[in-house]
Amino acid sequence: MRAPSFTEAELEQYRRDGFLLVENLLDAEETSLLQQAARADAVLQQAAMDVKDASGRKTNLSLWNHPGDDIYGTIARSERVVNRMEQLLGGEVYHYHSKLSAKQPRVGGAWEWHQDYGYWYKNGCLLPTMGSCFIAIDPATKENGCMQVLTGSHRMGRIDHHFEGEQTGADLERVELARLRFPLFYCEMKAGTGLFFDGNLLHRSDANLSEHPRWGLICCYNTKENDPLIPHHHPQYTPLIKLPDTALREVGVKTAAEQSQFLRQEEDHTARIIDE
Repeated sequence: MRAPSFTEAELEQYRRDGFLLVENLLDAEETSLLQQAARADAVLQQAAMDVKDASGRKTNLSLWNHPGDDIYGTIARSERVVNRMEQLLGGEVYHYHSKLSAKQPRVGGAWEWHQDYGYWYKNGCLLPTMGSCFIAIDPATKENGCMQVLTGSHRMGRIDHHFEGEQTGADLERVELARLRFPLFYCEMKAGTGLFFDGNLLHRSDANLSEHPRWGLICCYNTKENDPLIPHHHPQYTPLIKLPDTALREVGVKTAAEQSQFLRQEEDHTARIIDE
């Protein structure tokens, strides 16, 4: 039975590197359920925003604030994810938002170098006690635009960010200096693998030039003590009701409901949407 927690050695690795890969965060059956739901989810796809990179390639991005009782909300509230996130962030967490990023074959766009906290702090989050879990719906490879990280770059703290086309990217002069100090790592992942990463970790991804899709579910969390001081388009502290890991099989291929609330691109008042 899977223990939904990190070892002390893994926690030390996270503190050093700013990220951890967890293979089989979802097992084969659970991964198949997520794949089936995401591919068939007309509500999710209808709510998707097209975010373009500098070359005009686009990624479909659906974003929602509160986890429902569909398969995505079940994963975001599962003990295997939430307990680990509370270990990493040092206390009670709540769901800040989730998103499904769909890079389609040959057309899926790139994402510029950025830190998630580089724009979350503009929402009144005073502390960088924030993090995310990227779950690979499809295998993520160099060819289809897997996430790239600068290992250990979270220890730099937040750096300045600026608008770049339809995305917000980190100060490129600072990024180039960071590249001299922190090793580049390609986060190639099998479907069902989870990537936990710090809100200040510098990361980016290339366009998907392959024949294979690269879809991912990203669940983002904030700590209770970091309750935002500015009302904005993501929620203030909202108690999160955890679910046992067995709930994922029980909910099955349950897609988003018609009344689900998704973020529209014009509702992002602090920064343009960026992802991984």
